[in-house]
Amino acid sequence: MTTKTTGPGGTPVLLLLTSVELLVFLEVSIVNVALPALGTALALGSAGLAWVVNAYQLTFGGFQLIAGRAVDVLGRRRMFQAGVALFTGASLLAGLAPDAATLLAARALQGIAAAVVVPAELALLTALFTEPAAHRRAFAVWSAMAAAGAGAGVALGGVLTQVAGWPWIFLINVPVGVAALIAAPRVLPADPPVDRASVLPRLNLPGALAGTGCLLAAVFLAAELPGRGVTDPVAVTAGITAVLLGVAFTVNQRRHRAPILPPHLLTLPGVRAGAVSNALVGASHVPAFVLLSMLLQETMGYSAMAAGFAVLPIAAINMAVARTALPRALRRYGHRAVLAAGMTLVAVGTAGLAAGLHPGATYATAVLPASVLFAAGLPAVFVGATAPALKAVPAEHTGSASGLLNTAQRLGAALGLTALTLLATHWTARHGGTADPHALSDGLRLALAGAAGLAAVGTVTTLAMLPRHGPAPTRQSTSAEPVPATIDTTDGETR
Repeated sequence: MTTKTTGPGGTPVLLLLTSVELLVFLEVSIVNVALPALGTALALGSAGLAWVVNAYQLTFGGFQLIAGRAVDVLGRRRMFQAGVALFTGASLLAGLAPDAATLLAARALQGIAAAVVVPAELALLTALFTEPAAHRRAFAVWSAMAAAGAGAGVALGGVLTQVAGWPWIFLINVPVGVAALIAAPRVLPADPPVDRASVLPRLNLPGALAGTGCLLAAVFLAAELPGRGVTDPVAVTAGITAVLLGVAFTVNQRRHRAPILPPHLLTLPGVRAGAVSNALVGASHVPAFVLLSMLLQETMGYSAMAAGFAVLPIAAINMAVARTALPRALRRYGHRAVLAAGMTLVAVGTAGLAAGLHPGATYATAVLPASVLFAAGLPAVFVGATAPALKAVPAEHTGSASGLLNTAQRLGAALGLTALTLLATHWTARHGGTADPHALSDGLRLALAGAAGLAAVGTVTTLAMLPRHGPAPTRQSTSAEPVPATIDTTDGETR
């Protein structure tokens, strides 16, 4: 179904989808400041507190491929509503958790729900905002919400924990989720009927289990490797599991009539470039946020809450850029140039933070100017790495494509953070240890410089892989139209 939302219906749809997007990305960082309070209330040690963060990241990154496929098979609105319902229920469970086990289970369920919501949102945005100006505006606002959620979560978590108590970092999601569930059937178009007999064959459960298991093992390995080391039995087991399940997934994709990732998707230059760009976006900006917070607290003496407020200008600036300059830049220069410029700004801003954040540096000179550049680049990289790839695929495969792109970004974030954390730890250990503030600072700054380097690689990759002129919009198919040859929408066979 194709709907142009250039009239009155456009704003309610955009508000609904981006409000939920904001919640999903707030949950990435909102727990950070509340961890000490959680540890005291639920008797969680350092390992348990780490898993309050990792349980969400693990399932968020691991379930996106199958969630994207489910969006294509079961319908965009159905899966969006299912994801929001699960996210709302899991948030309520987390806020009312009487013990650590319940909280960790709720965080894992939140991550699964987020993995469902994001591909459904992107598929809805691509299908509903088809007029060029509306499309640019919609993706600009979406990117602003994603970046703002990641940037503002720490500050909001600190305020809620101090004023209302730690449960409210989760309970705040409940009223917004309920409102979204009420609004969704009123503002989003209904999905076509589903042939129930074809659902299981089209979902390809063996492939889904293998692919999801591979991703879960890979993200788990990335999360645990810095603390365990490469020779730890758990790390080795996770690595072997990821490889074996990856092989099983590859075999399944070649032999099954309904592959999780339709083969033609990876032949599209825009999709390949989008996957690589998203991996580099994740590998550069997520470690930059984490390393910046660590430097502010461990080098410049900020409290956790003060560090959260210190990054608020990033959220404010990227929202302003996304609403004003970004749609104009996309219209005038196209996605390729905007993505390359955004990656360059992120690289230069991150390099500026790496150069300036040393003991004794001031916020006004070392943090704010570089943060402005970093913040201005963020919405550009989110839109540029995602929108052209989704425009390049047929409408019935936008869920799978968005699942692929977001999986690449979450994996990139996990692997980038692991590699850069190991780099910082190794440097610090060899130059005086954590007791030496200069060694600690230099190790973190070196890792931040590595994040800048990954963003710079993203600039080069963008210019090399994306065509000068964006992909022509693929014909949007409807339930009444015949499906083009080579495109599978039922059982994986070419018609």
